[in-house]
Amino acid sequence: MHAWQVVEQGTADAGLLRHVEIETPEPGPGEVRVTIEACGVCRTDLHITEGDLPLHKAPVVPGHEVVGIVDKLGPGARRFAIGDRVGIAWLRRTCGKCRFCLRQQENLCLSPAFTGWDADGGYAESALIDEAYAYRIPDAFSSQEAAPLLCAGIIGYRALRRAELPTGGRLGIWGFGGSAHLAAQVALAEGAEVHVRTRGEAARELARELGAASVGGSFDPVDVPLDGGIMFAPAGELVPAALKTLDRGATLAVAGIYLTDIPRLNYDKHLFQERSLQSVTANTRADGEAFLEIAARIAIRVTTTPYPREQAPQALRDLAAGRVEGTAVLLPT
Repeated sequence: MHAWQVVEQGTADAGLLRHVEIETPEPGPGEVRVTIEACGVCRTDLHITEGDLPLHKAPVVPGHEVVGIVDKLGPGARRFAIGDRVGIAWLRRTCGKCRFCLRQQENLCLSPAFTGWDADGGYAESALIDEAYAYRIPDAFSSQEAAPLLCAGIIGYRALRRAELPTGGRLGIWGFGGSAHLAAQVALAEGAEVHVRTRGEAARELARELGAASVGGSFDPVDVPLDGGIMFAPAGELVPAALKTLDRGATLAVAGIYLTDIPRLNYDKHLFQERSLQSVTANTRADGEAFLEIAARIAIRVTTTPYPREQAPQALRDLAAGRVEGTAVLLPT
């Protein structure tokens, strides 16, 4: 089968993805094989390609927002049938035995595995997944629409919950790409007032279309105190500015797997009065199931920019340069 691999790390402009022909994988016990219909291009793929995150497997096929059709079952696999449409997400395995797994915090598992980092992902024609970690895709979404839900959507949803926004509260969002525009719609559907700060004019326009109460540049102030915030931009220099906007007792959740260094904080301006700074680490399968149910129920609008799979390097370059509206999605050619 045809696939793209990360062999060595460097800037996206260097074109370090290698187009290869490799054997089509065979499913092992409890696994299903999926013919890929769509794969989202996530910022985490960019971090893996550019070296912000170390390679866990080299070479590796990136991509963890995968939607496709089950075409083969491994021994003992019974959850899905041939022809079912399923999703493969970032979290692909946990140990089930550590203290975190035993208390329903599998996102903090001590020995997890992740799609497109520890095992081959979706920049290819086929992929494997343990059926216990696959998601059934709601009929409400095409495969192109569903792909971003599997990471951008799920992580945005977890970040929203980590922000502990009270009912009807004011939510600030910094960065407005694939994940943020989905989390914002969940917040709006739940009655929140959403304020967006982001660098790109296209992203600001999308935020306005979706119903944001205010929209501005990344460092523009917010004129009202916020009851919660989510940092989607991987820019640590924004953290102090975001914390300053929070009301007493409010929480800022950092949604990304990577963040540049945070400048020195002033305790009184940024943290006093029980303001909190929280990280978001992966997700649980329960997060994924809950989000997909909500997304279908509220008819969430998924904004995508399609690319032929053969243009995967260009999709990464455009993501790095901020030229993608919503989420870039690779489609079969």
